[in-house]
Amino acid sequence: MNRAPSPTHSDDARAKVGLVFGLLAYALWGVLPIYFKQLAGISPIDIVAHRVVWSLLFLGALLLVTRGWSQVREGVGHRKTLALLLVTSLLIAANWLLYVYAVTSGHILAGSLGYYLNPLMNILLGRFILKERLTRMQWTAVGIAAIGVSVLAIGAGTTLWISLTLCVTFATYGLLRKIVAVDAVAGLSIETAILFPVAVAWLIFSASSGHPVFGNTPVEGWLLVLSGVASTTPLLLFTSAARRLRYSTLGMLQFVAPTLQFLIAVALYNEEFTNAHAIAFASIWTALALYVTSLLRDLRAQRRTSAVTELSES
Repeated sequence: MNRAPSPTHSDDARAKVGLVFGLLAYALWGVLPIYFKQLAGISPIDIVAHRVVWSLLFLGALLLVTRGWSQVREGVGHRKTLALLLVTSLLIAANWLLYVYAVTSGHILAGSLGYYLNPLMNILLGRFILKERLTRMQWTAVGIAAIGVSVLAIGAGTTLWISLTLCVTFATYGLLRKIVAVDAVAGLSIETAILFPVAVAWLIFSASSGHPVFGNTPVEGWLLVLSGVASTTPLLLFTSAARRLRYSTLGMLQFVAPTLQFLIAVALYNEEFTNAHAIAFASIWTALALYVTSLLRDLRAQRRTSAVTELSES
């Protein structure tokens, strides 16, 4: 007799897709400083305003292709969903603004520390708010990563506020987006639409004040226009991953992005590499290896249990 796939198999496939989406999102975020470094002569507020305006146009095109307007109408028509998306839109706007400021002002390492802190907060939020359970090895990984990040935080000095604010805004954003019952494209479209009037008003005000809102060169103008795609693509991948993965797992994957940012800051832009960075780098990747090992063990155990269950039922 044919049997429907067991819930374990379904969850396994869903988690694999989420893992791919998460890795792609964090890899793209990891190299994004190179993009925004080309816009260092433009105000961070102008850059974020352009990100909002062009992101909405890009998302509108995606909604047409995917026929997702019904999900947008459903999200807007649900008062609790709309209230949560209002909060998440403010959180992502603040995160974007501070991140662009960090990159364009020469504080990429401070930004990378913020995103190193973020996975730890994700894991703790997953444990204590979403009630996700961690194994002993996973708690050990969290502890090792916390030691490494603490060493970095101690040496951060006056830029620690950048790191902490980036951490809190994005971790809270991710948690709320995991909770809110709306598709990734539809939810991000609503968030962007909320910010759109403010972004347009700012660009009009900036232009009327004589500022070159499209940059000083044609290249800067095109980079500003394409910032919508550059910003929206990893965020869509992230929100899709957040709905498929445990929040604690998503947190560990996030170490990919700050590590790439960290390497770019040191190798391309000659920001200082200290002993604290070396200790943190080794600690965090040791923690990631432990955590992934634990996940693979759990996955193999679930498969064995599922196979035994299916044999006993056949």
